[in-house]
Amino acid sequence: MSRTALRPGVLAVDAGNSKTDLALVGADGSVLATARGGGFQPQVTGPAAAVAALAPLVADLARQVGADLRPDGPPLTDHVSACLANADLPIEEQQLHDVIAGHGWAPSTYVANDTFGLLRAGTDGPLGVAVVCGAGINCVGLRPDGQTARWPALGRLTGDWGGGGGLADESMWHAARAEDGRGAPTLLSPMIGAHFGLAGANAVAEAIHLGRIDRTRLHEVTRVLFAAAEAGDAIALGLIDRQADEVARLAVIALTRLDLLEQPVPVVLGGGVLASRQPLLLDNLTARLAADAPLAEPRVVVAPPVLGAALLGLDHLGAAPEAHRRLREAYPTARPIAA
Repeated sequence: MSRTALRPGVLAVDAGNSKTDLALVGADGSVLATARGGGFQPQVTGPAAAVAALAPLVADLARQVGADLRPDGPPLTDHVSACLANADLPIEEQQLHDVIAGHGWAPSTYVANDTFGLLRAGTDGPLGVAVVCGAGINCVGLRPDGQTARWPALGRLTGDWGGGGGLADESMWHAARAEDGRGAPTLLSPMIGAHFGLAGANAVAEAIHLGRIDRTRLHEVTRVLFAAAEAGDAIALGLIDRQADEVARLAVIALTRLDLLEQPVPVVLGGGVLASRQPLLLDNLTARLAADAPLAEPRVVVAPPVLGAALLGLDHLGAAPEAHRRLREAYPTARPIAA
């Protein structure tokens, strides 16, 4: 397909801490091409370098559709819709917007935190609350009039707790202290050790410190945490209870800020920790929501987050409902949590 033959559409970007997904979507909702890359961390590399890492992925999309992507050529498509991890503050969204727009991939560009993409993937319009619990944790809420509720989401500096990274750190902390006698006994220590083929959590910590185990594997401890909780470990159960409380607390505060507690409103749950649908976490969480926000409608998004970015792009183009349906059919969609 030549570049001039491309139907107007959307370049959708979902950039997460560990991976980045791109999709080129036609105005009719058809998925024309997809690409995947590594994590997106502008707070480490700087906005220009982080966006520059997207350029080879965009070039790959262009090759897939037979387009000649040249700096002096016409734009690849009509609109870039980018939902980005680590775009936590409005000023960061603006900085990334300016860098992406400067690449000339489309005449218009929209940039938002990736939690807004999760919200759009799990709803049919601009009404709802989304909580992402993946590597970290964040929450946004949106009303049809454009009013939003959001958090800085800068980690412990701004009061965040949990997510896969936080749960892994807490698990290691409790396990190490149990091993040396400073803390209460817990199954986490021997189970973490067994997961990595070592004697215990302190041996794992030493191996990570010395580079024998890649630090990126620390997220695997979250799976051990749920296994320990299923075995009845009190420390593990306490951490999961606290995570459920944190997610529910974020959702209820967002609903309260937006004056949405008194009407049915979707509460969209996503990110690796929530999308894994662990019953110990979800049952606890939904019970808390039922008590504090009884009209909330919790649902877990199982679709790739790039769907949300693409739907926002179609919204910008004023695409017909049929285009939105066609796009959703290309991906698994949000599912309600079983009661």
